[in-house]
Amino acid sequence: MNAYADPCTRFNLDANPEMDRKIAEMVNGKGILVTGGTGSFGRKFIRTVLQRYKPGRVIVYSRDELKQYEMQTDPAFQNKAMRFFIGDVRDRERLEMALRGVDIIVHAAALKQVPAAEYNPFECIRTNVMGAENVVNAAIRAGVRRVVALSTDKAANPVNLYGASKLASDKIFVAGNHLGGKDGPRFAVVRYGNVIGSRGSVVPFFEKLLAEGAKSLPLTDERMTRFWITLDQGVSFVLSSLAMMNGGEVFIPKIPSMLIKDMAEALAPGVPTHVVGIRPGEKLHEIMVPSDDARSTIELPDRFIIQPTFNWWSGDSYKHQGARPVDEDFTYSSDKNSEWLNGPSLMRLLDRLEPVAAE
Repeated sequence: MNAYADPCTRFNLDANPEMDRKIAEMVNGKGILVTGGTGSFGRKFIRTVLQRYKPGRVIVYSRDELKQYEMQTDPAFQNKAMRFFIGDVRDRERLEMALRGVDIIVHAAALKQVPAAEYNPFECIRTNVMGAENVVNAAIRAGVRRVVALSTDKAANPVNLYGASKLASDKIFVAGNHLGGKDGPRFAVVRYGNVIGSRGSVVPFFEKLLAEGAKSLPLTDERMTRFWITLDQGVSFVLSSLAMMNGGEVFIPKIPSMLIKDMAEALAPGVPTHVVGIRPGEKLHEIMVPSDDARSTIELPDRFIIQPTFNWWSGDSYKHQGARPVDEDFTYSSDKNSEWLNGPSLMRLLDRLEPVAAE
């Protein structure tokens, strides 16, 4: 296993002025709406856009009035471009009203907790699948230009309802390029792995147990691996994918993997672990490019792109950027990754993290 050389610099826009310029051209003076905008990704995305660029309007579209109030009173979001819109992605009419004059949608709203989705399947489907349909239809009716939907590694070869619902969502957004016609919105998907330090992830869970005096840390399986990305990197990757997209792509970042047992050792050196077994709906390893998608997958230095199988899609779309096809038997999974976090590189990432807002 090769250690991931510098986990802090991947997707850094300061190190890529040409991409930063393209994003500025796309964003400056434009209307942007973020569904689920009060969540950890939405807040970070909006802060980044406000700090780096000059959008015409930035609309937070979410259903939690308290979180919107907290955002409105946060100095980081007190900007004349900000708008706050109470609404649910289940409500297409409300979405259409919010999308007047909007050029770009970042769709981050979703029910994300695996156990909650298993116990409340209808609610998961209404938000993650029917909500995706509503965003696509509303975007077409409102004349939006670009839409990027956030996905998850759990959507590849899903084994739980959350993953299956996000796979359905991905398919809906890719198909939206047909529904919108030649002059309609362009839709794309961004798929990435676990966000280091986010609520519900293993790092704050282990830290909580240690703070409570735990003498041993639980592992589901000593072989378990996961992909890891920081919130900053996720935001930069979404912005760059928005700037690159032609419509129909699934963008997947090249990010490192780590054994969960190595993570436990890095966070608590010398503290023993005990195996508790894999939970229902949980995988031993995560996949972001299944082997069945390899035939339509190309590779750039920092990402993979699953290309759509549209008649109008040009296989040369990314050749000028040096893209090349992956091998036909290629699989991008967390256990077969070529880049790995070790203890020191994990701690460097954690040292740079800001506190993540509650979702």
